[in-house]
Amino acid sequence: MRHTGDGDGASGAVSEERAHGVLPMVAKNLRRLRTNKGFSLEKLARASGVSRAMLSQIELSRSAPTINTLWRIASALGIPFSALLGASDELQPTVLRSEGAARLSSADGSFQSRPLFPFGQGPRKSEFYELRLAGHGRELAVAHPPGTVENLVVASGRLLLEAGGSRYALDASDAIVFQADVAHSYVNPDATECVMFLVMTYP
Repeated sequence: MRHTGDGDGASGAVSEERAHGVLPMVAKNLRRLRTNKGFSLEKLARASGVSRAMLSQIELSRSAPTINTLWRIASALGIPFSALLGASDELQPTVLRSEGAARLSSADGSFQSRPLFPFGQGPRKSEFYELRLAGHGRELAVAHPPGTVENLVVASGRLLLEAGGSRYALDASDAIVFQADVAHSYVNPDATECVMFLVMTYP
C-alpha cells in the first residue's frame, strides 16, 4: 500500500476534522524515529525521495503529508507505517467511528485509505485499512520491505490488481493474498467507486 504519483504534495492528505490531532503526533514521531535511526533531514530526503523542505514542514506540523509521502518516509526509515501514527504500545479497547475518521488520500483525492486501528497505539505487525478508489482511478504502489504481505478483499465494485508483472481481476467479495514487496497497482475499471478492505502484515 505504499503509493506513488503525488510527490511531496500535501493537499487533501488528512480529513480536515482530524488534522489537528494527527499532525502533531506524526511530527513528534517523525522527529523521534529519524533521530533514533541516525538520519539527518538531508539523509532522509535522499533515502525517501521526499524533499528536505517537506520533511521539515511535517516535523513542524505545518504541512499535512499525503499517504504516499508517509509511505516513502516509513519505508526509508525501515519502520511500519503505523509507527508514524502511534504513540504507545499499550492496547486499549477503542471504538473507531466512521464519522469524523481520519482518511489519508492521494494528491488528486481519487484514492482514500482509512486506518482501522487507533492513532496512539504504536507500531504493529499487521495493519487493517478501508480503501476507496474512485471510478476509473488508478493507484500505483512501489515495493514494500521484503516479506510484507497484503490480504485484500473487494467489498463493492471491481478491481484490477497488478503485481509482479501479473494482473488479477477481482469482483465484489473476491479476495487475494500476495507478496507486496514487489511493485503493484490498484486499478478501478468501472465508473463506480471500488471499496476494499486490506490487512497488511509485516515480516
